[in-house]
Amino acid sequence: MPTAAQPTIDTDFLSKFLSGQATPDEISGLLRGDPEVAAFTLLAIQQQLPQRNSAGPNTPPATIPAYAKPVNKKKKRKRGAQPGHKGSRRPPPPEPDRTRHQKLDDCPSCGGQLKDTGDTRTRLSEDIPEDLKPIVTQDIIHRDWCPKCKKRFEPKPPDLLPHCQLGNRTLVLSALLHYLQGLTLSQIVDTFNFHLRLKVTHGGLVQMWHRLAKILYSWYEEIHHQSLEGSKLHADETGWRVEGQTHWLWCFTSDSTVYFMVDKSRGSPALQKFFTRYFDGTLITDFWSPYDAVDCADKQKCWPHLLRDMSAVDEKHADDKEWASFSRRVSSVYRDAKKLQAERSSMAEAAYDESVVRLEGRLHKVATESWQHADANRLAKRMAKYGNEMLTFLWYDDVASDNNAAERAIRPAVMIRKNSYANQSEQGATTMAVMMSVFRTLKLRRCFEIALS
Repeated sequence: MPTAAQPTIDTDFLSKFLSGQATPDEISGLLRGDPEVAAFTLLAIQQQLPQRNSAGPNTPPATIPAYAKPVNKKKKRKRGAQPGHKGSRRPPPPEPDRTRHQKLDDCPSCGGQLKDTGDTRTRLSEDIPEDLKPIVTQDIIHRDWCPKCKKRFEPKPPDLLPHCQLGNRTLVLSALLHYLQGLTLSQIVDTFNFHLRLKVTHGGLVQMWHRLAKILYSWYEEIHHQSLEGSKLHADETGWRVEGQTHWLWCFTSDSTVYFMVDKSRGSPALQKFFTRYFDGTLITDFWSPYDAVDCADKQKCWPHLLRDMSAVDEKHADDKEWASFSRRVSSVYRDAKKLQAERSSMAEAAYDESVVRLEGRLHKVATESWQHADANRLAKRMAKYGNEMLTFLWYDDVASDNNAAERAIRPAVMIRKNSYANQSEQGATTMAVMMSVFRTLKLRRCFEIALS
């Protein structure tokens, strides 16, 4: 008995739909047409979607549902300090403000009378005050007349900003919670209103932060100046939203400074605003091309960025012999470079310099060979372009082979972006850049720990 012919799938519509180019009219036309053709086309789409949505090596982890992630079978190391590491604990409390005697009247086991032995032990603890409440201060400001100047003069309260009803300690604490710890406005308002019993509002805090940022702006410019005076500088950037428009948050960090800048550009115009003069140090970055235009003494490219790209290719082409050869040789150069860096102090200067030159030759040879494998050819071109900037860390004692410092510095800003949706105005973006730069520079210099100790 003859079998009915299977309806033909509309392949043009299928490709347009899967690529996101199908128009509403085309979708309506498919549904109004032959029902069997529409049914088989939708079935084909249903079969294609799981394949297209499956996680690949470059899929961001946050886009993969928890149930689809593979179970990590690798044995995790023990939490906490590893054997042989120096222990870490909080410093002991200072001198006690009060003393309490804790003494039992009766035996807790049998109820009998206890006999005093004179034996005691001491235990120290710290807590917030039980009667924690805000202190309301009334300043009676004397406005006195100067017969010589023919003017009235009055003193300024030392612990208040102009037009602020909250003291500087409250203002700075709220700003730290937002720009350093990443708490949202609502969380900060709840903390002050309910836990500290100090009534604040969302708008009031934001306006005070703007005023504080204006005062700290000269310090912000000083951090910019100090960043350009260092011997090395890490740089990174990430997407940022200002009034719903795409901007970029730039982060430049050294051993003693962290400088943030929000700009509409992700290219050289933004870098020209930061590098206002020649940088006589080493700039450590990823392979983003706008950094090529920066005028500086030396540059170092981030090896982990290259190794992560290679790792992603390994997952797809691990069995390809040419790729395996390329990956092995590049990894060998990096491994030998890190080993050589660790042995520098025990080597003669001439022998060390000769070893670095040999490594540079090995890297140049891998980068300039003809590779048929597409990914090997792509990464070889990258290394050929930046070959002189791959092993700079071997010539300087304080230059890292990675850009981890900038990535760690910009990470808290990414968390703030996730919690607070970046900034709602240009003024808010400027305030955020100023406050984060000042607070994170202070934290990097351990000024908070010194103030509390």
